[in-house]
Amino acid sequence: MRKKADVVVIGGGSIGCSVAYNLAKKGFKNIVLLERKYLSSGSTGRCGAGIRQMWGTEMNCLISRGSAEIFKTLGEETGFGDVEFRQSGYLLTTYDPSQTERLRKNLAVQHKLGINSHMITPKEAKEIVPYVNTEGMDAAFFCQEDGHINPFKVTFAFAKGAQDLGVEISRYNSVTDIKYKDRKITSIVTEEGEILTDAVVNAAGAWCKEIGKMIGLSHPVEPERHQILITEPLEDMMGPLVMSFAHDSYIQQVPHGGFIMGYGNPDEPKKINFNHDWSFLEQMAKKAVFQLPVLKDVRFVRQWAGHYEISPDGQPILGSVPEMDNYFMALGCGKGFMLSPMIGKLIAEKMAGEATSLPIDSLSIERFAKGELIVETGVV
Repeated sequence: MRKKADVVVIGGGSIGCSVAYNLAKKGFKNIVLLERKYLSSGSTGRCGAGIRQMWGTEMNCLISRGSAEIFKTLGEETGFGDVEFRQSGYLLTTYDPSQTERLRKNLAVQHKLGINSHMITPKEAKEIVPYVNTEGMDAAFFCQEDGHINPFKVTFAFAKGAQDLGVEISRYNSVTDIKYKDRKITSIVTEEGEILTDAVVNAAGAWCKEIGKMIGLSHPVEPERHQILITEPLEDMMGPLVMSFAHDSYIQQVPHGGFIMGYGNPDEPKKINFNHDWSFLEQMAKKAVFQLPVLKDVRFVRQWAGHYEISPDGQPILGSVPEMDNYFMALGCGKGFMLSPMIGKLIAEKMAGEATSLPIDSLSIERFAKGELIVETGVV
């Protein structure tokens, strides 16, 4: 492991690897990425891997739209190969007028930004997903350009691109302390030794708050457990991902034929918790069978749990912090994987002193102290 780095990136998920890759593309020469386990072992490798642009705030729409464009060519650009990006669509369903009105307002934001999303009738929803249950459905919303991608392959593609440009990736190497003086971080202490550094990027996801504590900061981000299961493989029968705001859940069929489905309980204590339980299986089965009755006799294969890092307004936290001159935050806050390509690009532009491709000042951590929250209403 290098003993000196121009930049240390903490976190080996999709965002951390994207940041490292984009920094290297910008010409940063001495970059070390630290990962406490294996690449994508945290939230990235445990997510549902849906990709959507149908959000309720301009920034989330813009970042997700830009990320979708990058996903299209990522495998070729990095030399990794196919990352399995399928633009098979997203179908958002609503079962009461208040949900419909909320998503209708979101639709106006999307259309303003050129996102090709539509409000459709239950009958039209059934034409897109023939097995969906339209009983009691008030309306639906659809975007064909959204879909699904392989989170491991995306992370490995960013990592390959970064390593090819000289980035050192140190796996199974946890950060144990951060040394700083006045307004400047001076070194990162790891299980394998100390790294002197000129700049640090916190891309630790659900563990970001623990990193902040090491420099005396309290980041307003909490880990929220989300559980997921996957079923046995079935014949190809559903292209789009189906997301229900009434059930706070999503269901999609992945390329090998299994159905991935999951949800999170926002009332659970906010902490790192990889345990999973039978109550989730029971509740998820009820949600799934109501939405897609054809799944009633399908067997599940396994279940697992991962985390969203939740900010007070459901928006990413990007950029520098007022207390430290060389410390940057790159957090997706519940949407990190699908936003990772643009987050990496924006952070690299910011650190290079360039004008960012999108105006990210509104996503600074300072917004919480100022009371300038930008609430995202489309999180499931």
